[in-house]
Amino acid sequence: MADFTRARRRITALRLSALGIARRAGSPGDVVRAHLAMQAQDFAGALWSVGLRTGATRDQVVAAHEGGAFVRSWPMRGTLHLIASEDLPWMLDLTGARTIASAAGRHRQLSLGPADFARSERIARRELAGATRTRAQLLAAFDADGLSTAGQRGAHLLGRLAHSGVAALTGKDRWALLEPIVGTPPRLDHDVALRRLALRYLHAHGPATAADLAWWAGITLTDARAGIDAARDELEPLGLDGVAYWMRPGLEPAAPAVHLLPGFDEFLLGYTDRSAPLAGAPLESVVPGSNGMFLSTIVVNGEVAGTWRRAAKGPPGVVPAPYRALTASQQQGLDRAARRYVRFLG
Repeated sequence: MADFTRARRRITALRLSALGIARRAGSPGDVVRAHLAMQAQDFAGALWSVGLRTGATRDQVVAAHEGGAFVRSWPMRGTLHLIASEDLPWMLDLTGARTIASAAGRHRQLSLGPADFARSERIARRELAGATRTRAQLLAAFDADGLSTAGQRGAHLLGRLAHSGVAALTGKDRWALLEPIVGTPPRLDHDVALRRLALRYLHAHGPATAADLAWWAGITLTDARAGIDAARDELEPLGLDGVAYWMRPGLEPAAPAVHLLPGFDEFLLGYTDRSAPLAGAPLESVVPGSNGMFLSTIVVNGEVAGTWRRAAKGPPGVVPAPYRALTASQQQGLDRAARRYVRFLG
């Protein structure tokens, strides 16, 4: 048990360092690019994920997003992520076809076929030429052109625009054409793309396993292992409890500290195995009712030690809910983290 605890603490300390949580460096665009992709189902939480790693305010992160430094899209697993604009095309080349194929059955149920998707692309290119549009405006344009968005058809039409690399979100609800933002990037060979994926993911998230990479990127375990094998010259192996991990060479563990993380931060969501930061606590402690909605977490020295929320009334503030009493030094760390969050809100 003691060996397991030491291994778990080493993993979380190294991940806090790799993920940039233990330091503030670079611009919002630099941070998103360094991560390759960052969970963004919750828009406010995604902004804080970037802010806590940079020291930027919420408004500064939004400005970078709206300026095209990074976009929001569904590069893998059908899940919204922040991703550097120039990284989205090659990621979609690697993962988009798999995502589209997984939705084929639902498309048949909704009577959506190739002609409908081609038509929605023509309408979108017309509407987004030199402009941005909200979701509602794009759906209204589809309907006005005789392309029904009833039921879930609208969501799947927009999803195809994203998965095929036609358009992406450049704000909370602003769609834009991707090509004017990134130009026409060179297409990567499949094996080259796998190597880049493995290298970028493990440099930002390591120590992590091949299974973590396969789950995170929505690729097969065979492809994940192939990517890691191709990138071995730029990775450092780490064996803990008989498990093979990979990470950035020379990575140093983060010093003990208290952090306030948003619910969908990569520290918890970036891996298929989340046992290390949960430190024996059930997943339901941060996902009540297993409803897929992750609560914001208090992380003390790499362990999830409670949850928190933004104060609903009064001046901006934090309402913490630790699982157990904090020490005096941990409470001071929590207070510092709360002040950092308030500064982010501006």
